[in-house]
Amino acid sequence: MASQVWLLIDNRAGNINQLLGIAEHLKLPFEEKKIEYSKLVILPNFLKGSSLIGIKQTSKNNLTPPYPDLVIGAGRRVFPVARFIKKASKGKTKIVQLMNPGLSGFQEADLIAIPTHDDYNGYSNNVIRTLGAPHRVTKEKLKQEREKWKGIFENYPSPRVSVIIGGSTKKEPFTSKMAQNLVQNIFQLNPGSVFITTSRRTPPNVIEILKKSFSRKTTYFYQYGDKKDNPYFGLLSWADQIVVTGDSISMCSECCASGVPVYIYAPEKMTAKKHQRFHKQLYRLGYATALGSGQIAFGGRLNAAEDIAQKIKSLLEVKKS
Repeated sequence: MASQVWLLIDNRAGNINQLLGIAEHLKLPFEEKKIEYSKLVILPNFLKGSSLIGIKQTSKNNLTPPYPDLVIGAGRRVFPVARFIKKASKGKTKIVQLMNPGLSGFQEADLIAIPTHDDYNGYSNNVIRTLGAPHRVTKEKLKQEREKWKGIFENYPSPRVSVIIGGSTKKEPFTSKMAQNLVQNIFQLNPGSVFITTSRRTPPNVIEILKKSFSRKTTYFYQYGDKKDNPYFGLLSWADQIVVTGDSISMCSECCASGVPVYIYAPEKMTAKKHQRFHKQLYRLGYATALGSGQIAFGGRLNAAEDIAQKIKSLLEVKKS
């Protein structure tokens, strides 16, 4: 019997968390279909069409009948795969696409969720706009993670400030000067203790500055790749305040679901235009504020996954009827 939902899982962590967040909200049986790319992935989607061009044979071998009721993908690189599955199922499988897949095959998707910070000026009945990226952070998950990490974090003094660090991108560097400025602004929050986690994109020089700047007695430091449990959700659940770097829309979205004040560190030279648009939306709606602005952040429960899941449920109900 076919699973009801396939998730097209590629090598981008942000995409994976978006897909899992929606699947967990749907509460339907799902399978993760790993998509590994070949050199032909660089071809534009209008040349790939509804095909498996650009993915490795091992991935192709895993995309066989019976096909699911629904396939969900994130990012334009997996969109030709989703279109192939729908075609191979003779239209039985519905496509949900996260982020704009481009013009090729646009109308073949049954639902496309495009964030409001992304450039999209069109109108189509298969498009919904969302604030931020869908993710896995819910009140229930935070409650579970708070209990899981209680033995480690409960003895640290309050206020506990969790610091979620991204890093350099292809076009925007995370410099030592920025790291030093970030540290200075964290001290302005008068933290009782500091919990820090880095990402695979965090430069070594930034990691070194962070390690040297805070007292070991009142600091918990997790470096990406450490051979221990990743405390990311624990940091969100135990924080009284959160500082997050603005280079990742997914990280900012997740932090803004914590329910505690969120401060975004996003100097102009560090972030792309679409990130800056997103930050301004969060500031305007009260989900976060700029670190160092002197303004107070109130926090909230931002999660586009719930809205997208509700739309998907409507799609599946239509199909049944």
